Amino acid sequence: MSYESLLAQRLVPYVAGEQPKQQKMIKLNTNEHPYGCSPSVKTAIQKEMDQLRLYPDTEATALREAIAETEGLKAEEIFCGNGSDEVLAFSFAAFFAGKDVYAPEITYSFYPVYANLFGVHYHPCVMNPDFSVNLDALKQGGPIVLANPNAPTSLWLDTDQLESLALYTQSIDEILLIDEAYAAFAPETAKRLLCMDNVLIVRTFSKSHGLAGLRVGYAMGNPRLINALRRVRDSFNSYPVDRLAQAGARAAVLDTEWTHSTVNRIIQTRDHCYMTWKASGFSVMKSATNFLFIKVASDDAAPVQRRLRENGILVRHFNSEKLRPYLRITVGTEDDMEQVTRELLNMEC
Repeated sequence: MSYESLLAQRLVPYVAGEQPKQQKMIKLNTNEHPYGCSPSVKTAIQKEMDQLRLYPDTEATALREAIAETEGLKAEEIFCGNGSDEVLAFSFAAFFAGKDVYAPEITYSFYPVYANLFGVHYHPCVMNPDFSVNLDALKQGGPIVLANPNAPTSLWLDTDQLESLALYTQSIDEILLIDEAYAAFAPETAKRLLCMDNVLIVRTFSKSHGLAGLRVGYAMGNPRLINALRRVRDSFNSYPVDRLAQAGARAAVLDTEWTHSTVNRIIQTRDHCYMTWKASGFSVMKSATNFLFIKVASDDAAPVQRRLRENGILVRHFNSEKLRPYLRITVGTEDDMEQVTRELLNMEC
């Protein structure tokens, strides 16, 4: 006897990167921030501890106002959730349920999971041979979801290219959802496209603000889009972002100096590794993220991943046919990346 619904039986869950029990590993497999969050986050959370008997603000008002202040928007143009994953899930339910949605064939692997959960007809679209996004392939008569910069390829579309997709989807009365989880590490963001009423941008505090463990994400867009997300949220849970998360994330977003300095440090380390690995003969994507996508084998990088793990370094390997020769390596501290470089060069020898 099977008690599961047909929905539960057909779901194929997303597989997250390994979270090791050993603490001595150099953990470069889940794109976490190597330097952690602003010191002001701890202070803000401690101040909030005495209020835990009370439910949190359902609208995360203070946090939304802080994000709006930093981004030059209005609070009614901001929606907050438990990490960008939850915000993306709500977006699939709010804007794509029952529709055909189009995405690059190589992108964040949670998208087809959301599609399966919410009854979305998901269409992966062919990409260019160099793993860049084929804009024309996405224009097939429906809404578009796009990670920019893309994961796991680390490549980036400029805002003019994104605007062509926004104008196309607007012409057919659909939305363009831009997942900017890694945008802080790119040359620019798509924020100027928010003047269009069909563009929704989703971001996370996990990468650029060092708050992966706190689980806070947000969306930016026209108030009508934000209200649709609120309706979906309130049909699940009216109190999704807890008091500590709201307080900590607010402190993080207001400490722009910390974010700017640590993001720049990561970018400098990333670019140094990119040039070093390229000069050593590796094929490496020009990254606009906090990770590098490197080809380390002609057919399958899994043995290289295993050897790195044996030497105390965790990196991410994807088993799909086109990605199998590659590893995705998070940019860690300068010392972390020196050790990774030594291991990679030793393997070449």
